[in-house]
Amino acid sequence: MPARKYANIFAFFVTILLIAFDQGTKMLILDYFSIPRAPITITSYFDLVLVWNHGVSFGLFNTPSHWNVYIFSTLAISISCLLIKWLWNAQNHLLRFGFSFIIAGAIGNVFDRLRFSAVVDFLHFHWGAHAFPTFNIADSAITLGVALILLDNFKNSQGAPYEKK
Repeated sequence: MPARKYANIFAFFVTILLIAFDQGTKMLILDYFSIPRAPITITSYFDLVLVWNHGVSFGLFNTPSHWNVYIFSTLAISISCLLIKWLWNAQNHLLRFGFSFIIAGAIGNVFDRLRFSAVVDFLHFHWGAHAFPTFNIADSAITLGVALILLDNFKNSQGAPYEKK
């Protein structure tokens, strides 16, 4: 079996592990907050809380609607299918794992939407009166995946001659 196929299989394995980690952390949070409790303060700027996100990143379109479940899940699954194709054809590890992380995050959040009609968010960073929108492991995987793809793009554009017309 060629090395690229081994790398692709490993990337799919990483995808499964990330989905499992995402879902596992969400199960722990849901179990802890199954009875109303105060947030868990980890540091003066980081808490674990339970937030139900019916929308997309940063709470956009955050209204409880059954249409959100169908629209956002269909969109995430469609994009994931395209990314699987790109992952399989990826020429290097940065792209391969970038796609893998994005797929894992998208599918992790789709599982939440289909089970709960919302995404479980629980990581809350804040500084004084300023707060970053609450997010989860799947969101982190998507962000890291995009960063890996951008890094690959940046690395491959360095030293490339500028084409003059």
